[in-house]
Amino acid sequence: MSKQLKAETPSDSVQHDQSAVGEAVRSVIEDVRNRGDAAVRHYSEKFDSWSPPSFLLDRAAAEEIVDGLPPQVVADIVEVQQNVREFAQLQLESMREFEVETKPGVHLGQKHLPISATGAYVPGGRYPLTASAHMTVVTAKVAGVERVTACTPPIRGEIPAATVAALHLAGADEIYLLGGIQAVAALALGTETIGCVDLIAGPGNAYVAEAKRQLFGEVGIDLFAGPTEILIIADEHADPFIVAVDLLSQAEHGPDSPAILITTSEKLGREAMAHVERLLPGMSTADMAGPAWRDHGQVHVVDTLEEAFSLADSFASEHVQVLTQEPRLALEQMRHYGALFLGEGTCVSYGDKVIGTNHVLPTRGAARYTGGLWVGKYLRTVTYQEVTDPAASARLGELCGRTARVELFEGHARSGDVRATKYAGAPAPWADAVRVG
Repeated sequence: MSKQLKAETPSDSVQHDQSAVGEAVRSVIEDVRNRGDAAVRHYSEKFDSWSPPSFLLDRAAAEEIVDGLPPQVVADIVEVQQNVREFAQLQLESMREFEVETKPGVHLGQKHLPISATGAYVPGGRYPLTASAHMTVVTAKVAGVERVTACTPPIRGEIPAATVAALHLAGADEIYLLGGIQAVAALALGTETIGCVDLIAGPGNAYVAEAKRQLFGEVGIDLFAGPTEILIIADEHADPFIVAVDLLSQAEHGPDSPAILITTSEKLGREAMAHVERLLPGMSTADMAGPAWRDHGQVHVVDTLEEAFSLADSFASEHVQVLTQEPRLALEQMRHYGALFLGEGTCVSYGDKVIGTNHVLPTRGAARYTGGLWVGKYLRTVTYQEVTDPAASARLGELCGRTARVELFEGHARSGDVRATKYAGAPAPWADAVRVG
């Protein structure tokens, strides 16, 4: 049984007009498709007031920017990137290539081939997500991607130094000071000066997300992303102040970011809500976190942890934080989430910024059918086969002939027939009738 202490009450003021967004994105994409660099420059001037002689930042300039940052900032970037690199390397090592002889003379194999060129989109604007550089560039490089092209917009007409440093230290091969729809379109379609890529990864605003959606098929993408989400599962042992702080930590991403609490304790739920109301006025990001909590915050009280896990699974949230006495029970009982954060010593912000797992994760229920960005996303798992035993090929040929004809695929059947005939003398009357010489 579930009781709601706070229900989601979306306000019209925070709802994106998706049709208007879609039409605006479609127009920019087609213009970039038709006019290339000229269109890219036009929209950069229009949306970002940014039109440098070249959007490409050369290596010397990037190194100069790194040298100009405080040493502690650079050291922190290096440490976080090493955490991301180590985890991505472990993921890579978990992916096994193999070749087996399934039957005498029948060899089947699997290989993992890196994508040749990828695009890394790192947002700017009010929230320059430096950590996205780690997640998209480092992970791609661990996978073996040869060319990683990064795009990040200027911030109020200035070069985002920390983001550029993160991209450079992560190993980006090209860094373009370019953002928005025009950046995504340039990466996907290519222009006179920007080479197209095979896959684009990284978060962005509603326009960037829509551009990725519309271009999917012409280019690969990491996933369809929406507003950041947090869902906390808490029992009576949780600290309501920490619950409140952690809910607001993700609500500050934007006014449409859902922040949900599911608890077995009504007392904890009410105390956490009271803490949220006291904390919000003092937050520098209250203009984002406040509407998110007001319009998209929810608090559910359930009778048991089993109910809590089941309800949480129905949300299939991007981030699920488990603040219970035995948090690892969630690993056994839950199935639908982008990432789990277990226990009071862990928080979603660690995953966002420093711990090493990837923060590009599924939203809007997509965790029901996909995980987040990982090293495997930059690899294509391909198969190969070889039949070296004529007798094995003949047996497969006869089997292929019979099964293909059930499906009325005569051409497929004949490919099997000719091998059965050549290697085992199996009759193929149609071949005798048409063979020349």
